[in-house]
Amino acid sequence: MNHLDPVRHVRGESQYLDDVPTQQGTLHAAVFESPLAHGVLRGINLEAALAAPGVYRILTAEDIPGVNQIGGIVPDEPLLAEGHVHFRGQPVALVLAQHEHQAHAALKLITVDIDPLPIITDPRVAAGLGELIVPPRTFKLGDSEAAWAGCAHIFEGVAESGGQEHLYIETQGAYAFPTEMGGVRIISSTQGPTAVQRHTAHVLGVGMHQVEVDVTRLGGGFGGKEDQATPWGALAALGAFITRRPVKLALDRMADMRMTGKRHPYSSDFKIGLDENLKIVAYEATFFQDAGAAADLSPAVLERTLFHATNAYFVPNVTATAFSCRTNLPPNTAFRGFGGPQGMFVIEAAIVKAAEELGVPAAEIQRRNLLRENDLFSYRQPAEMCHAEQAWDTAAELYDLPKIRREVAEFNKRNELFKKGFAVMPICFGISFTKTPMNQARALVHIYSDGSVGISTGAVEMGQGVNTKIAQVAARTLGISPSRIKVESTNTTRVANTSPTAASATADLNGKATEMACRALRERLLRHASTEYTLNYEGIEIKDEEVLAAGIPTETNWEKLVSSAFWKRIALTENAHYATPDIHFDPVTNQGYPFAYHVYGTALTTVTVDCLRGTYTVDAVRIAHDFGQSINPAVDLGQIEGGAVQGIGWMTLEELSYNAEGRLLSNSLNSYKIPDLYCAPAVLDVHFLDTPGHPRAIMRSKAVGEPPLMYGIGAYFALRDAIRAFRPDGKLPLSAPMTPEKVLMGLYPVPVMTRPTTALAS
Repeated sequence: MNHLDPVRHVRGESQYLDDVPTQQGTLHAAVFESPLAHGVLRGINLEAALAAPGVYRILTAEDIPGVNQIGGIVPDEPLLAEGHVHFRGQPVALVLAQHEHQAHAALKLITVDIDPLPIITDPRVAAGLGELIVPPRTFKLGDSEAAWAGCAHIFEGVAESGGQEHLYIETQGAYAFPTEMGGVRIISSTQGPTAVQRHTAHVLGVGMHQVEVDVTRLGGGFGGKEDQATPWGALAALGAFITRRPVKLALDRMADMRMTGKRHPYSSDFKIGLDENLKIVAYEATFFQDAGAAADLSPAVLERTLFHATNAYFVPNVTATAFSCRTNLPPNTAFRGFGGPQGMFVIEAAIVKAAEELGVPAAEIQRRNLLRENDLFSYRQPAEMCHAEQAWDTAAELYDLPKIRREVAEFNKRNELFKKGFAVMPICFGISFTKTPMNQARALVHIYSDGSVGISTGAVEMGQGVNTKIAQVAARTLGISPSRIKVESTNTTRVANTSPTAASATADLNGKATEMACRALRERLLRHASTEYTLNYEGIEIKDEEVLAAGIPTETNWEKLVSSAFWKRIALTENAHYATPDIHFDPVTNQGYPFAYHVYGTALTTVTVDCLRGTYTVDAVRIAHDFGQSINPAVDLGQIEGGAVQGIGWMTLEELSYNAEGRLLSNSLNSYKIPDLYCAPAVLDVHFLDTPGHPRAIMRSKAVGEPPLMYGIGAYFALRDAIRAFRPDGKLPLSAPMTPEKVLMGLYPVPVMTRPTTALAS
């Protein structure tokens, strides 16, 4: 089955937030941001702005009728600044005007009185000052402290990974409308409709039933709209609630980059111990997460870093500790991988450090330590249906790993100013929300009297193809053509209390709920058919819209059966609830069974570095990936390809930069570089690993959203390998991204300048 949306996308028919026709009387909103990263907010001068042409009203924290708070995990984030400002770009006031350009013009007339306070931009500095979002977390397995004595080799180091701009095509925004009885309806570009609903109700001082949130689709999200769509939805709703007029708020690209959080940068310490056979005996890691100025989702991101701190390896003695550090930068947030990539990067860095010091290929250490069936993770869940070794061995055989190594070595012998590098990147990624109560979903399915079907779930379509998969599940379960099925917009009135579309769990959760609802409807229809047409119930089925009895077509079909059931007053609507079975996790002991299943895979990455210029190409990424029993190989393949390239971008080109005053320097696409067509791998091969899938995955088709991003980590270590082929004695810091500038400095390190002696100075 083809993806449902591409034809509409190319024809320009797909509806996004900015395609909603502007209602008469709509006010356009613009946000006044804090010009300083930290300070005491003494006053706001609005007089000149209020007198500006077209300005209808300007709202501040004093105008909020409910509670000025949108923090989810930790209540530490006001909707509009009050008393203090904590980052440059923090919303301070909301201008409402007749036209968008009038609202933006008025922003320039607002002045604020702020007493500056010290600015923190380094997570290690924040940790030293005790500026933590939540108390530190530690995951332990075995006794790493005692295990060092049994190690033949011990290595220590520091690994740094940078942030990443989401750069979704559709920027943050919302369109809010006042409704009867004092409520609001919000069209929001959000991955979390219920989060927008809940926090907006809190801000307005009304019940959640007074706030309706509707989402047709997003122009990309990547986690950036899981929690951070909330302020823009709440601000638009606040304007509509107070003025009783529609309010539209859509950020331009530079405002979106400036005001929103990114992937969390991490600075981490590691210590790794191996025995004489290169088996990892002990591993310790300390992660310093740059959370930004408020919690947002940082505690949950930090927890997933700990869950994935050992990647696809079994380490019998682990101690991993993580600090969520409060800095004066925009609150960082969810991003594809949700903290997992940052944890995986550190253990891969530790293995590479050990390999370089020992003079062995990193792949030797990686392969010897891969997870096997029933090995324990540090949180005590066993590796079940484990395909780590299968993925590695399949990739090595299919793509001829020894041949790749020979070709890289031969190329490097022949070439002086061009060097190739190579890396293997195994992955293991857990699928579920690690907060157990979030693993639930509902589906509302209507069969209309003409045989067509409407489905509402909590899943948000943002290009990943979840609506296509939900339609497939319904079509397979009911035995009808997908052309009869319409997947409705995501709406908090039709399906309430939804979990966000995140954690790669959306197709599983909402697909399972859809499957349950459709099964109930199918059974109801088949029982009606057995009575109506005097057929043996045990032998009836619906296939290709025909009603079969013992495999033989009967006198009825789908349309006739539905019509007959309707006239017999049989319910053709079903609401199903699905909650992932068996999973649990205790955040006090940091032990449990948090994941429904794990996804495995291995990528082989080769690169070529121009050792004169520092530029490079990613020649090939060859992947063996555990899809389970994919229900849509084309959609899943697209997710693997997109995720891998996005991961390569994070590890290579995408350098996020703030100055000491908390000002974003990489604030446009002139200064922030993302992979384009010419940066993508020349070869990107993906092999569907032969695995049985998992019963907790929808129709045994495993999740594919987040796992492939981690394949991009291989590009970093392949580049490092190429640099060392040019400078074998080089001492390279383990610092990502590996931009062309960093490559050049690695190839030709700048000599350390020493202070001149007194005689020379004189």
